[in-house]
Amino acid sequence: MKSIIVASTREDAGKTSTVIALARLLGKRFGYLKPLGDRFLYRKKRLWDYDASLLTQLFGLGEEPETISIGFDHSKLRYMYDRTSIFSEYNRILEQVGADREAVFVECGKDLAYGASVCLDPLTISHETGAPVIILASGGENEIADDLAFIHRFVTHDEATIGGVIINKVVQMEDFCDVHLPEIEKLGVNVLGVLPHRAEFSTLSLATVADKLFAKVLAGESGLSNRVRSVVVGAMSVGAALVDPHISDPDKLVITSGDRSDMILAMMETEGTAGIVLTNDIIPPANIVAKAADQGIPLLLVSGDTYSTALQVERIRPLLRTEDEAQIDKLTAMISDHVDIGAIRALL
Repeated sequence: MKSIIVASTREDAGKTSTVIALARLLGKRFGYLKPLGDRFLYRKKRLWDYDASLLTQLFGLGEEPETISIGFDHSKLRYMYDRTSIFSEYNRILEQVGADREAVFVECGKDLAYGASVCLDPLTISHETGAPVIILASGGENEIADDLAFIHRFVTHDEATIGGVIINKVVQMEDFCDVHLPEIEKLGVNVLGVLPHRAEFSTLSLATVADKLFAKVLAGESGLSNRVRSVVVGAMSVGAALVDPHISDPDKLVITSGDRSDMILAMMETEGTAGIVLTNDIIPPANIVAKAADQGIPLLLVSGDTYSTALQVERIRPLLRTEDEAQIDKLTAMISDHVDIGAIRALL
């Protein structure tokens, strides 16, 4: 049983999405390990990592999510383990999740340095175990070039086994492949693929918004799969809102106080409204709730004020959910088209 470490140069590079797609494309029985949890979920008095929960549910892996991470808190781990004992625990979990499986994906934290103080960064794990690291690089073209040049110059074969690099979320594909990619390849970096930026993969689902805001769904449950591409804060008059050029944007989320019946009705009549967040814990009249139910427009009730709720929504990251089958299918197809799956299979 072999393992592949999946790491990234920067936060939100697409590690979990890549693991899901590779698990589908490689055609092997696989296990999953997230040594250092960094996306906390607290459910039923248990703490686990969001990505671990997603993978175990999506693929029916059988393990409980909390059992496939060594821990979450750096200071606690430093107190409990030294380098020898933490890799003893790592190997124990690796054997557990890899039992009767052909491969294990080991997903590391938000960047190459995350977890270094407790020896759970991807380069240290590779050095200790000999497992190859696939690095996802994303960001601006110059940032990607800088990150990969740094890795080439300062990460030696004695420190880690770099299996290859996948460059993700490239906005100008043609320009990048013509100008930057040849320079990167001259460094000797093994580029496994270059993935284009797709705006649809950066959208939120209404279900994610509801979950992150701890919102009560008053109506429109059938529309929780709707995607959010823009946000409109309905704090102005209806007349001012209707002349705003962004009011007709597709897939918009409207945030307004629950007592603004005029605004709520106007937004329900406007094309492109994906859902409405009602603030201040105010439930609108029953006829409005019924109308939203008929139209399949989710009404999400929260206790916070409109301004603070808008800030919360702005901070929500577009994470995959088990019900996002269409998104996962598109991601898998894109990686199949743009990444050398044969080269990755050869690492196992």
